[in-house]
Amino acid sequence: MPKSKRNKIVSLTRTEKKGFALKKNLVEEIQQCVEEYAFIFVFSVENMRNSKLKDVRENWRHSRFFFGKNKVMGLALGTTPENEYKEDLHKVTERISGDVGLLFTNQSRAEVEQHFQTFSEMDYARSGFVPEEDVELKAGSLDDFFPHNMEPQLRKLGLPTALKTGVVTLLKDFTVCTKGKALTPEQARILKLFGKPIASFHIKLQCVWGSDKFETLDE
Repeated sequence: MPKSKRNKIVSLTRTEKKGFALKKNLVEEIQQCVEEYAFIFVFSVENMRNSKLKDVRENWRHSRFFFGKNKVMGLALGTTPENEYKEDLHKVTERISGDVGLLFTNQSRAEVEQHFQTFSEMDYARSGFVPEEDVELKAGSLDDFFPHNMEPQLRKLGLPTALKTGVVTLLKDFTVCTKGKALTPEQARILKLFGKPIASFHIKLQCVWGSDKFETLDE
């Protein structure tokens, strides 16, 4: 009869002494979630925004999210076949690297996959973001966007602007950003000032565990 993998004693000796109790509580909380929820998904976030991840948590209150503390999450699940909390959980731990999180849920696998495959929200891009399209501004009046006292700030950002009869005017067509070329801080600021969100916040599911079985989803 196979030995039970529950109630594993997890060593935290290699973690920092500070916050030991918090880490111990996190281990216990994650292991309790393994017992309470049918599925575990490892997910990554494209164009991370804390406020938007908070909204996802709120909309999925029937489930549990853990983000950050990768090492402790891995210790809770187990890192080898010998110390894993349940069968095949060490394979989940192998995917806990970088900016990833754990989703524990009792929703059906099909529902989870369909939801996150179609879910995305646009937001303003930050410096370093690589656009998937060119963004251009046409020459002409910018009166609908900016008051006259904004013109010096726009010019400082590199826009070819001037005041014409008190109206902020773009003197010629201007390419804000180019597909495939990372944004500078100035370009990111211009896109936000003109109300052009080009970054898509979305969650990508990497793998799933359920019924003691592991499966990769991103290959």
